Amino acid sequence: MINLTTCWQTSLLGLAGLLFSGLLVAGEGATPAASATSKTPAAVAVFAGGCFWCTEADFDKIPGVLSTTSGYIGGHVENPTYEEVSYGATGHAEAVQVRYDPGKVTYAQLLEAFWPTIDPLTANAQFCDKGSQYRSAIFYGNAEEQRQAEASKAALEKSGRLPGPVVTEIVPATTFYPAEDYHQDYHSKNPLRYNYYRHGCGRDDRLEQLWGKPAG
Repeated sequence: MINLTTCWQTSLLGLAGLLFSGLLVAGEGATPAASATSKTPAAVAVFAGGCFWCTEADFDKIPGVLSTTSGYIGGHVENPTYEEVSYGATGHAEAVQVRYDPGKVTYAQLLEAFWPTIDPLTANAQFCDKGSQYRSAIFYGNAEEQRQAEASKAALEKSGRLPGPVVTEIVPATTFYPAEDYHQDYHSKNPLRYNYYRHGCGRDDRLEQLWGKPAG
């Protein structure tokens, strides 16, 4: 096993490197998805798919997504820190809050886009990251989101596309706590470290195994 493959381990190296190099500057690394004006009507959805750096990067590619925020949800500790969550002591999952324009992308389309970015067959882990803090989950905000999420999961299971049962949780959203600033937009602020982690963790290899090669 190579060293520094987990989101937790890479973050420690990444933070130290950023502080040394002077790259940790407030406001840097804003993603293209965050360029919407304040007049744009917006809705919010929350997804957990393992290391939030990757989940954030995946949602930032979707047209109609206005911004993404990495954070923690589903636990029992107020204002948790990354270190606490990473040790699995708080019950939280690493997750991403997705702010989107429902006139350009629907919640159903976000669900459809979410599934191929995760391994929905593995409980309490994603790729090289192990523990309930890396569980995959859909955190619904209301009854309609719950209905759509459960229907989407049922349709995926019925399709027979995957070689096993889908164990991704569908649970009510609780308080979402934004992660520390250095985690936000990590993929764009630190592309070399991000790509090293993503490939070293075997994420894309496993996704291709489950879902096939990505289109294009």
